[in-house]
Amino acid sequence: MGTDIVATGDLKCHRCAVCDGYGCPGMLPGLGGVYEGKNFQLNCEGWRELFDGAVARGEDEKIRSISVTSEKLRCGPVTGAVENIGYEQEADFYLPYLKNAVQAGLGLCVGDGCPDEKLKLGTAAVRELGHAAAFFLKPYPQEKLFERVEWIRPYASHIGIDIDSYNIVTMRNLVNLERKTAAQLEEFRQHTKLPFVIKGVFTDEDLTLVREVRPDVVYISNHGGRVETRIGSTAAFLADHAAELKNYCKEIWVDGGIRTREDIQTALYYGADQVIMARPLIRATFDDHYEETVRELIGG
Repeated sequence: MGTDIVATGDLKCHRCAVCDGYGCPGMLPGLGGVYEGKNFQLNCEGWRELFDGAVARGEDEKIRSISVTSEKLRCGPVTGAVENIGYEQEADFYLPYLKNAVQAGLGLCVGDGCPDEKLKLGTAAVRELGHAAAFFLKPYPQEKLFERVEWIRPYASHIGIDIDSYNIVTMRNLVNLERKTAAQLEEFRQHTKLPFVIKGVFTDEDLTLVREVRPDVVYISNHGGRVETRIGSTAAFLADHAAELKNYCKEIWVDGGIRTREDIQTALYYGADQVIMARPLIRATFDDHYEETVRELIGG
């Protein structure tokens, strides 16, 4: 795999043998998380805890028998290549990251950021690859959101709102983001006319939004432990709420601490339809070992 673009810069990652949030507490900007990495750590631990619970109930073989295929995986929506990842140039990240995912058969997610260049670079990469992606916009005021929809609509399979990122540390005081109401989300969905995703579902208030809006996809996420929200793991949230959420959406997507084939199988067993990964695929792109990383996850 790989592209003609060679990563230059200094990766903001300690390349720990186990990527679990304990090696990068508070590294923001960077690949760490808020609360000294607490939710980052809990996300990783959560999948092991769910699997251990299945072992105790004698259900572990059911999990291990679940097929892991590339169609069930997506690369996470990532921006901030310079400040968060360590690239020398923002533009050097998007095409290699997304091209690697396409070549591995993974679905694509594209994120939004400040300045607007970040969304435009991700969009340009998707256009070049000729492969539709799920786009996730930050919760700007409605008029600005509608403008951004026009940039991405021709290349989008899904369009979603990153509802928790109104509170993201790395964009605080840079742009005007807002906490969206159910009415605003519904207005946005009607404007996009594409499958609609609510991303960042992680609290009781978010569950209320889902019940009211009934999106096509519920994307359980705490932004990889990078937003100031309640303390907890996406794994536990999935296990606790997947059955109810299925009443209000067509699919459930989840991210946060997914590291191994067993983690993917556990997420699928507990109700996820798509599993999203970011940090491991970021590092695999920067260090050029994507094939090995994917082989460990899905074999082949």
